[in-house]
Amino acid sequence: MRTLLIGIDSGTQSTKALVIDAKTGRVLGSGQVAYSLIPNLPSGAKEQHPHTWREATTKAIQSALKQAKAKAGEIVAMGVSGQQHGFVPLDKHGEVIRPAKLWCDTSTAKECDEITAQLGGAKATIKAIGNAVLPGFTASKILWLKKHEPKNYARLATVLLPHDYLNFWLTGEKVMEFGDASGTALLDIRRRKWAKAAIHAIDANLEDKLPPLISSDQPVGTLQVATANELGLNPNVLVSAGGGDNMMGAIGTGNTRQGIVTASFGTSGTIYACSQSPVVDRQGEIAAFCDSTNRWLPLLCTMNVTVATEMVRQDFGWSHEKFAAEAAKVKPGSGGLLFLPYLDGERTPNIPDGTGVYFGVNARTFDAGHFARATLEGVTLGMNFGLRRLAELGLKAKQIRATGGGAKSKVWRQVMADVFDAEVVTLKVAEGAAYGAALQALWCWKRHRGQKVGIEEITDQFVTLNTSETAVPNAKASAIYREVQELQDGVSMSLRKVFSTHRTLTAAL
Repeated sequence: MRTLLIGIDSGTQSTKALVIDAKTGRVLGSGQVAYSLIPNLPSGAKEQHPHTWREATTKAIQSALKQAKAKAGEIVAMGVSGQQHGFVPLDKHGEVIRPAKLWCDTSTAKECDEITAQLGGAKATIKAIGNAVLPGFTASKILWLKKHEPKNYARLATVLLPHDYLNFWLTGEKVMEFGDASGTALLDIRRRKWAKAAIHAIDANLEDKLPPLISSDQPVGTLQVATANELGLNPNVLVSAGGGDNMMGAIGTGNTRQGIVTASFGTSGTIYACSQSPVVDRQGEIAAFCDSTNRWLPLLCTMNVTVATEMVRQDFGWSHEKFAAEAAKVKPGSGGLLFLPYLDGERTPNIPDGTGVYFGVNARTFDAGHFARATLEGVTLGMNFGLRRLAELGLKAKQIRATGGGAKSKVWRQVMADVFDAEVVTLKVAEGAAYGAALQALWCWKRHRGQKVGIEEITDQFVTLNTSETAVPNAKASAIYREVQELQDGVSMSLRKVFSTHRTLTAAL
């Protein structure tokens, strides 16, 4: 009988499930279910109902099991990767009180300012928790509920994150692990303990509503009977700690040793590295997260990546192939057409009031190819803003492991290599977060059986590069992009006050 694992990635746009052979690391089956955000919400609000994730997870797992021709008794462990920072409020019965406010929700900027002020300002906040309090993080969403929906807040018994909620549905246990918990802005990431000062800045009684913390190699528990029956699995399947999508993406891309850098080009863009010690950015641009291997994961996040390229592609009525072909016809720098990709605010740099801007439109650049190329370049330069800050903190990238939808494009991989001025590689298993969740489950299962094995031993064995897709930087293009980067940074700084005025104006219209 085979020994099989399930890796789940519950994201903003879809849930994916993989069935993995525990001996070879091969993907034997996969399933995916798409969904969307709740429509017609106020500006900046981004929400989904957690039951949507449950239903999608069930269908994705069943599809993956069917493709793998897997028997219930062959599945020994499973792990969950989830979109970070979403606030799932549960009542005392474990029922969802209201839809979850997501990582991309920018409606809580005022609450961030209030929490930061309570903590004594930006420097004191970073000293207390290791991070700034940003709209993407969970803390401000909790304060928002307290202020705007007091009746719902009065019912609040437990605070969970998206992947924690799926773990609760799977096992009946309410816990958080260090990696995902560090994205709440309520955890002291240096000590891996809840930060009382940050909690009290919201509510002195909030600590009672936060679940116990567990380490990354601990199991949450085993499948509870009701969920096992729903999935067609046995109740003794071990469920690992799981983690946020970036933490699981790190495992799935083999980013479990210091010096490796992963870049994820999805709806949002993230760049992160493995570190043996906390990396705290006093400027607050880089998130000082814990990872899901009991180490740390300094990370930058931009909110607008494929959301921008897909908007342009769909507006032109192009296929992905046509978009890439038209962008490839335009030289690096797009003839001076520059894109600021702050379509609905931005996180790195922290510009919650930002909007998208095309700068440098003229008779030469006013065509679809230039706009396509400028959009690719703009979102990549936006990510490079944070990558340069990582280098200043001592984590310079020589090789970037690219994942997500953007990594599938040859022309985009070359833009990445030229902008980052580093070799860009892809992985044979493209679904890094789901694959990482399965590999963490394998690590947890082996340790639970008494085997002393490190996560890096597992990733070294199973994570392999797709060498045919490697892109190396072109020196001339990299020089051009260094100049364009300065221009993008300058335009961004110049427009900060304009963005704030524009947000106020449009809110009144």
